[in-house]
Amino acid sequence: MTDRPSLDLSLDPVDLTVAVCDIASVSHEEEVLADAVEDALRGLSHLTVERDGNTILARTDLGRPERVVLAGHLDTVPLAAQGPAATLPITRTARELLGRGVADMKGGVAVMLALAARVTAPSRDVTYVFYDCEEVAAVHNGLARLVRTRPEVLQADFAVLLEPTDGTVEGGCKGTLRVEVTARGKAAHSGRPWLGHNAIHEAGSIIDRLRAYDAAVVTVDGLEFREGLSAVGIRGGRAGNVVPDECVVTVNYRFAPHIDAVEAERRVRALFEDYQVVVTDAADGARPGLDRPAAQDFVTALGLPVQAKQGWTDVARFSAVGVPAVNFGPGDPLTAHQDHERCEIAQITQAYDALARYLA
Repeated sequence: MTDRPSLDLSLDPVDLTVAVCDIASVSHEEEVLADAVEDALRGLSHLTVERDGNTILARTDLGRPERVVLAGHLDTVPLAAQGPAATLPITRTARELLGRGVADMKGGVAVMLALAARVTAPSRDVTYVFYDCEEVAAVHNGLARLVRTRPEVLQADFAVLLEPTDGTVEGGCKGTLRVEVTARGKAAHSGRPWLGHNAIHEAGSIIDRLRAYDAAVVTVDGLEFREGLSAVGIRGGRAGNVVPDECVVTVNYRFAPHIDAVEAERRVRALFEDYQVVVTDAADGARPGLDRPAAQDFVTALGLPVQAKQGWTDVARFSAVGVPAVNFGPGDPLTAHQDHERCEIAQITQAYDALARYLA
């Protein structure tokens, strides 16, 4: 029997990142790391700590006029890929950390733990959320579970999701809508194609509309979000000698957070009004809320570049409960999930210093 892993919160944020990363926590297998996080936080008298499955919540209750949420997920994608970043323990060089989770997003988790331990009397109350199952289907997501079952624990004036942003602040996020657009035809033998109607050829009209689509650039709360409407998959054909009677094009619409998924669906249906359109996935985006005083204070305190988040992240879950949120954390997001996942050591220190300055 091995000893239960523990975390020493007196370590500096970089060493703490190494310790957090070296506890494997692939999605659905976060219990050991959640145990270590819970044990470490329960040793801090200034925090109230509770557990919801493998999600750990810790909060100050100092009666401050403002509350901020700092959130990060404990899980990583699997370790099974080839390459040094897919194995544990992680590798440390003079300049960076290399290994599974250093960017996505255990560097951010370690920064949260260091803040929780060291900033004992913040100028604003803080709720720390360490949640499970972000890297898998949304139905398992620990933050989504809190939104559904305990939204009150997420109420705040502002939230920061410590996903990797490569040293910048990324406000809000775009929404996403995925649909299947079906072109119908009439089957026939390919030797006598004039007796049928080729659905794959018919789908060319769908592709033409996507080619011609003029994607908007929308300014929301002072940030520019670049929309996109893309074919991301196509399937059709039954056999090599049959004119196909059906072809399905999968289309993904990434829309700015000035509209919701309902309006996004209406727009896509209007574009393909003469085809069958079936929605397979939809999620609202999140406004960055940079017009709010709490968000403005955050940006001023950090003094870092601010840009729009061009993808989708869990900041949208905060938006769903009325809390403006941004993404800010150490690590290069372009290496997340890859065999060369890496995080510059300086970014971990800088993220900790920036957030400590904001909280203190």
